[in-house]
Amino acid sequence: MTDPAAPAAPADRVLRQASAVTAVVAAVQVLALAFVSTAAAVAGAMLFFGVASLLRFTLRAHPFDRFGAANAVTLLRAGVATGLVVTLTDAARMAEPGFAWAVVAVASAALALDGLDGWLARRGGLASAFGARFDMEVDAGLALMLALGLIATGKAGVWVLLLGGLRYLFVAAAFIAPWLDRALPERQSRKTVCVIQIAALVALHAPLVQPPLSSAVATGATLALAWSFAVDVVWLWRRR
Repeated sequence: MTDPAAPAAPADRVLRQASAVTAVVAAVQVLALAFVSTAAAVAGAMLFFGVASLLRFTLRAHPFDRFGAANAVTLLRAGVATGLVVTLTDAARMAEPGFAWAVVAVASAALALDGLDGWLARRGGLASAFGARFDMEVDAGLALMLALGLIATGKAGVWVLLLGGLRYLFVAAAFIAPWLDRALPERQSRKTVCVIQIAALVALHAPLVQPPLSSAVATGATLALAWSFAVDVVWLWRRR
């Protein structure tokens, strides 16, 4: 019989901490989106629930006895990313400059926080492969949501999915070519291109960014992203 006064096992403690952060982020997201529309609040909650469920399933790979501030920040960024579903549910409102700038501001905050979680992990001695992967997947989700928003609002064609969804194409390709599914070495240029990718997608939502500037921004960022993936593919091919 378990002693209710006994301290929680590390895995249970991490799960409880992650659940608490998830609940706070979910509540803030729903309240914020409810001011826009019920559809946005429901859609955002459903997407965030999906992310939280995946996180709960993968927490077994977390190597430390606490969830950590870094992962909490990454989870907050996931809440922002899924909250950007508002650009799909309320696409017509993106024609309102004030609404569009609000989306740009929130997405910019998510991008700015991308540097904070890594710093917190290193400062707290909680840097891990789990945290790095969590951060990377949130980056990919943020980019995809921004790209889908551009399509929904008519600011870009379907081609912009190359800029927002190339990560998912790479993952799908690994099922066909298993040699693509292996760990890659750290590369600063990859991180830099990721920042350029998301910054470009955020900028494209700004009311002031219109053709031909928007075309130049999107093309340049897409080429940079394609180059970065090509470097990784060549590295993996040589070691297959």
